[in-house]
Amino acid sequence: MTRERLMELLERFSGLRIVVAGDLFLDRYWVIDPRLDEPSLETGLAARQVTGTRLSAGAAGTVLNNLSAMGIGTLGCVSLLGEDGEAEDLRTLLTRRRVDMSRTCTSTLIATPFYTKPMFLIADGSYREGSRIDRKNRCVMPEELEEKMVSHTRDAAKEADAVIFLDQLTDENTGVVTSRMRLEAARLAEENPGLVLFADSRCFIDRFKGISIKCNFLEAAALTEEPLDKGFRKEAAFRSLGLLQKKTPRPVFVTCQEHGIAVIKDGQPVLAPAARQEGPIDVVGAGDACTAGIVSALCAGADPLEAAQMGNLCAGVTVRKLGTTGTANREEILNLYDEQFSQAR
Repeated sequence: MTRERLMELLERFSGLRIVVAGDLFLDRYWVIDPRLDEPSLETGLAARQVTGTRLSAGAAGTVLNNLSAMGIGTLGCVSLLGEDGEAEDLRTLLTRRRVDMSRTCTSTLIATPFYTKPMFLIADGSYREGSRIDRKNRCVMPEELEEKMVSHTRDAAKEADAVIFLDQLTDENTGVVTSRMRLEAARLAEENPGLVLFADSRCFIDRFKGISIKCNFLEAAALTEEPLDKGFRKEAAFRSLGLLQKKTPRPVFVTCQEHGIAVIKDGQPVLAPAARQEGPIDVVGAGDACTAGIVSALCAGADPLEAAQMGNLCAGVTVRKLGTTGTANREEILNLYDEQFSQAR
């Protein structure tokens, strides 16, 4: 992809309308200075002292943060929150990102999920992440809430260029993207051939039918029974990609960590190279940044290889942002392209 083509795609982003359907998590970073530990009078255990906090919208919120940073014109969110303080924090954070929250519902039947991440200050001034403290909804999604999500997704799709199904959870039917929602995605695909429909799922990617999917090469290998004993092999990734592509008429993307993204281009598997990284990296949120880049590019008229290249650039920017769930804006994407790819294209 030439720089001119990259700029052409980026310039179209402001006219796009993209909806994300999925679970919102509140990411809370607690900055802890161990030098300030105090013994608890009651238990004798160390009382950790928090010297700073950062809040960010996580899971589906990370995709939305990246879409906003890239300048996507209209953003919408289909999700569920509890009636609690974490819900208010998420609404505030995403509203600042220009996200339409009118199709995000609240209910006393669930709690707003969160990830709390203790970040311990160490001697050289950097941080070490401690054990996370999570809250998830582990019960099956109530039917009335599930139907609301399906209805809101159907309505949102009428006004969108793309719908992203972000399936964060590992327990079936406990979040926004349930089996019922996957059926709705397939129905939307049949009825709207021009609508970009894209799924990213940790555990259930093989259960989406008729839409674009993204998974990593380990997940793809497991789904297609490709042996993993030798680690990453391009030929194995291509075989898995080919088998997955037979299941849907829409593009499939297999991410291969530092090797890039495997896609089908003109009937042949190709590997779009990832950006090289020489210093320390933080991969938290890189997959969501990649999703945002791929979908935005597809909506802007990119072919699957160009979309994969955009996804690599977005992920390549965010992994350089340490200790935070980073985003990639247009300037950063162009700068990374100039650093590594401008002479190669």
